[in-house]
Amino acid sequence: MPSLLIRHRVVDVAVWNTVFAEQEIVRRANGSLGGRLMCATADPHDLLILLEWDDLERARLFLDSDDLREAIRRGGVIGEPEVWLLEDVATITA
Repeated sequence: MPSLLIRHRVVDVAVWNTVFAEQEIVRRANGSLGGRLMCATADPHDLLILLEWDDLERARLFLDSDDLREAIRRGGVIGEPEVWLLEDVATITA
C-alpha cells in the first residue's frame, strides 16, 4: 500500500492541528486512508505525518494540489516540507 511521509516544522502546533483536522475531508476525498501524526520528542514543532493512500498517483496529485498548498500556508508551516512517497516492502512484527 502506498504511503505519504511528510516532515515539517510549524510555528504554532495548535493552529496547525486545527487546519490539519479541517483538511481530513479533503485528504479522504483524494484517497487518504488515514495514518499517524508524530512529533519529535525534543521539539514538538517538528512534525511527521504518515498517511496511507489508496493509490500512488492519487497521492502525487494531492501533493500538487492547491488545497494542500493553502493548508500549508494557513497552518504556519516553516519552510518547505520534506516529502517522501513510499511503497510497502514488508511487514515487520517485532
